[in-house]
Parts: sequence; structure tokens; C-alpha cells
Amino acid sequence: MAHIIVVGNEKGGSGKSTTSMHVATALVRMGHSVGALDLDLRQRTFGRYVENRRTYCETHDVKLPMPDYHDLPDVDRAKLKPGENVYDHRLSAAVATLEPDNDFILIDCPGSHTRLSQVAHSLADTLITPLNDSFVDFDLLAHMDPDSGKILSPSVYSEMVWNARQLRAQAGLPSIDWVVVRNRLAAQRMHNKEKMEQALNALSKRIGFRIAPGFGERVIFRELFPRGLTLLDLRDIGVKGQMNISNVAARQELRELMKALNLPGVTVNF
Repeated sequence: MAHIIVVGNEKGGSGKSTTSMHVATALVRMGHSVGALDLDLRQRTFGRYVENRRTYCETHDVKLPMPDYHDLPDVDRAKLKPGENVYDHRLSAAVATLEPDNDFILIDCPGSHTRLSQVAHSLADTLITPLNDSFVDFDLLAHMDPDSGKILSPSVYSEMVWNARQLRAQAGLPSIDWVVVRNRLAAQRMHNKEKMEQALNALSKRIGFRIAPGFGERVIFRELFPRGLTLLDLRDIGVKGQMNISNVAARQELRELMKALNLPGVTVNF
């Protein structure tokens, strides 16, 4: 049975699609078969990333590791029973198609609360939540007292994850391994960075997630998207001698992220 990885956060701009593409292609590069879905049916950033990659490979006659990306299939609404949701059927059909032939299925969720995202979270064996290192983004996880820094209550996204965990428990499935990934970390030891670290550590113990280091704020990620490339492709396309310090550091960040995810059967070897 495929291990399902869901990349979710109800706030846009947190780096979900960049994280999805890098995790998916890194797994393929390490010898694993990976199915992929994008549940943002409007923007399709992850889907566009994969399409850009296919185009680049065809145009430049190169072969790069590629996840088995699928769009959600259409479902005949006339065949649904009263009360059944069409999006539930579209997602379950897509997962059923990918599961027999893949070690992992990676699902990229939209930056908003949708029925598809809600159902996907209940399917997650591993949930990756990219989070910008900002209290604006932290507010999606929990409300806190601005003076004392005390956590007052979980927020909307944390409540959705809790509900997903309840559904999995009722179905007799293992608990979700929830990993909050800190993106856009400042290089310096700044006051806000320290306060975020303290708040996340306190919240992780309260609602049950692990914390992993993510990607810094780097121009390279914006440059890679139009060509569908990832950090691990740079040497394959002939820029090994041109990699700057920032590129090397970003590659190391990806390595540390893959190790921190601790996915079953995965040995990080790049």
C-alpha cells in the first residue's frame, strides 16, 4: 500500500508547491515510485510545475526523475447516490489509480479550506505543513497572547488536522505523522526567529507535530519553476561548476528536510 504524503496549509505563499515538487522528485531520484496529485483545481501550481518539467525535458532532450502526475478524473454526477460528494469520488478514484504502482502518493493541497483538502488530510500518513517564519502564518495554527506569548487555543487549521486524526482513528488507521516545516528562516539569530521557535516548540507538544527545517528565502526557487527544475537537477543539466554558495546551501536544506521527514524505506543519499 502506498504511503500518502499530504502537503497542506490553508494560507497561500507558504511554499507548498515548491516543497511538493522537491520532495516528489527527490524520492523518484532515490529510486522510489511516486504518484502525484494537485488539489488546487484553479491555480494548479504543482501541476504546472510538473508540466514545465516535461516541456523542459522534451525541448532539451534530457531525462530527469519525474513523478507520475495525474489530474483528478471526472465523475458522472448522475451515478452518485443522494448526499454523496463528487469531490470525494474524484479524489478516491485518483488515489485508487495511483496506489497499485507507487511507493508514495504526494498530494498538494490548495492554500484555502476546501472539501478536497479536508478529505485529503484524512488520508495522510505523513502531513507536511510548510510555514513561513512569521506570526502571521503561526496564527493559522494557534491563537496566542501578544504580551505573554502564551498559547490560548488551536486555530482553524489545527482543528482541521485534529478532525482528520479523529477520522483516521475511527477507521483504525495509524495516526498522522504531522511535520511543520519552517520556511524562509532568517540567517541571523533574530528576536522574532527566537520567539517563533519558542512558540512552535510549545505548540508542538500541545497538539502533536514535529518541527523540521525548510527552505530559506532564495531567488533560485523562483528561477527553477518556469523550467520545472529542482535543486537536484542543476548538476544534471550542466551547471555543476556554476553553482554558487546559495545553491549549495539550498541543496543542503533539501537534504536535511528529507532526513527530517523520516519517510518509511527512504535512505537519503544525495
